[in-house]
Amino acid sequence: MESICDFLVGVFEAGVETGAKDESGYGVVHGYIRSPEEISYVDVDVENTVKQISGYLAELSTIFDVEPAEVVHEIMVEDDWGKSWKTFFHPLAIIPGLIVAPTWEGYIPRSDELVINMDPGMAFGTGHHATTALCLECIVDVVDGTKVLSFLDVGTGTGILAMAAALFGAESVLAIDNDPDAVGVAADNIRYNGLDRVVEVDCIPLSILEGPYSVIVANIVHDVLFTMVDDFARLLTNNGVLIMSGLLAGDQVENIMRRCVTRGFKLVGRKNRQEWSAVILRLP
Repeated sequence: MESICDFLVGVFEAGVETGAKDESGYGVVHGYIRSPEEISYVDVDVENTVKQISGYLAELSTIFDVEPAEVVHEIMVEDDWGKSWKTFFHPLAIIPGLIVAPTWEGYIPRSDELVINMDPGMAFGTGHHATTALCLECIVDVVDGTKVLSFLDVGTGTGILAMAAALFGAESVLAIDNDPDAVGVAADNIRYNGLDRVVEVDCIPLSILEGPYSVIVANIVHDVLFTMVDDFARLLTNNGVLIMSGLLAGDQVENIMRRCVTRGFKLVGRKNRQEWSAVILRLP
């Protein structure tokens, strides 16, 4: 399912929701693809989109030696589209002790729980993806119980990782994204959770930041991360920590590690979930 989700997000910039393993509907991927505002979908657009998705599913079925998944489509007006995906977003313990919950459900945490309430809006980052959970686990390992003066979240999306860093004790957090819609969504979520005194969100490019930062987290994709390694090294404090995910286990991890080693990074931790990996590196 993760491969299908990544394909829908990467190719169509789709909003994607799936059920967790303990939820009904597990095994079904719901992708929401918006047509440009200046045009409406016509039959040929739908047919071509379905054909492209079906072709990718056929490739996956060959690779994994399974039956190809079925594609079912429906055209929705925007109001219906904006409401429909919410039926698949419920409070969930993304990692032990941290609950991510939709704003419209009014989740009340237990005494041993931290909670992030959010409305993903157009950013679509609810924490259900394996790479988000991996980053959250790494953030707990690095931030919880230690003194982290400055934290940078690159490609923040809904702001989930930045908010988690603040909840676990980071004193100052900057969240950046090159998508203005995501920045708006993240800012709303940060204010809703009362974290705007700790977390700032901006569209500022990574290349013009000055730093330094004690911890940097980036959950993007391999090719983009590869181009950012120089900036990560420039922006980190001495003995600073870099957390990266969005990496497929295997070649992508090995390739990014080779790049990081050339900049002096040392691998201090690695986590895996399904086919995904996250790495924790330190810059001596």
